[in-house]
Amino acid sequence: MEETAKTPLIQDTFDTARMTAFCRALESEQAKPHFHDPYARLLAGERGAEIVGAMPGGNEKTWPIVLRTCVYDEIITRLVEEEKIDTVINLAAGLDARPYRLALPSSLRWIEIDLPHVIAYKTEKLAEAQPACQLERIPLDILNEEERQALFARVSKEASQALIIAEGLLIYLTVEQVSQLAADLHAYDVLRWWLAEFVTPRMLQQDESRWNTLSNESVHTHFSPPGGVDFFRLLGWTTAEFRPLITEGLRLRLPVPNAWLLRLLALLAPAKPGEDPHNVGACILLENNGASATATDEQQAEENVAESQ
Repeated sequence: MEETAKTPLIQDTFDTARMTAFCRALESEQAKPHFHDPYARLLAGERGAEIVGAMPGGNEKTWPIVLRTCVYDEIITRLVEEEKIDTVINLAAGLDARPYRLALPSSLRWIEIDLPHVIAYKTEKLAEAQPACQLERIPLDILNEEERQALFARVSKEASQALIIAEGLLIYLTVEQVSQLAADLHAYDVLRWWLAEFVTPRMLQQDESRWNTLSNESVHTHFSPPGGVDFFRLLGWTTAEFRPLITEGLRLRLPVPNAWLLRLLALLAPAKPGEDPHNVGACILLENNGASATATDEQQAEENVAESQ
């Protein structure tokens, strides 16, 4: 499809899900893949292939999705094994197939949340597949605050310890929307872990002339946390793990641009823990501190929202 001012290449979040699935399919079909997702091409369909093929760089620019998938896989697997998590809630799950492709305990409850048409499509495509765990799908718009709050309240009564996944979600929300989501999750101690990623203001600005020129307004990028991870601290979330995107790309030996130079610079000036030496962004694992925010933190959090509007 040739994108024009009237018909952007990427129409909606369903398109982003199919694009992402096709990136996972391409990686899975490599001679030595970083992961294997046998359902990715089926889920991506022709539309996913069409989108990736039409994007600048096309098949050669899939490494950021591969990076994110690998890091999330590592953290999810470790948390399930070590932290006695009995429930996973995947917000805006898209076409993720982790319940089928990861080695998960059969007792684990995995809840996928997405828009009704995405849930229906995915259910149909995977009708013959068997998940490794107890899989539930709930058709729900994650931006509907009343419905998601009711869901979080219900799950918090049924779970002992839960992990929330927000893969590829926050960047499409506003600062105000992320702040409210953080507050809704923080209200329940059982919702202990939150796995997400963010980009820096510099990268968000680059999206104005890249991603946003290819996509419909509904999937333009908006979110970069004011103050970095401190944004989440003000809302009651402690950073348990910080994985800078470029650093992780180099670790995984992905085709990061100028990789040799970045490796040299890392040797000459090693990054400090919790630091993003490349000013790009990071995957972050947040932990619910269970404490009420101080008046100072509440004021700063409100100022962050006000300044973003």
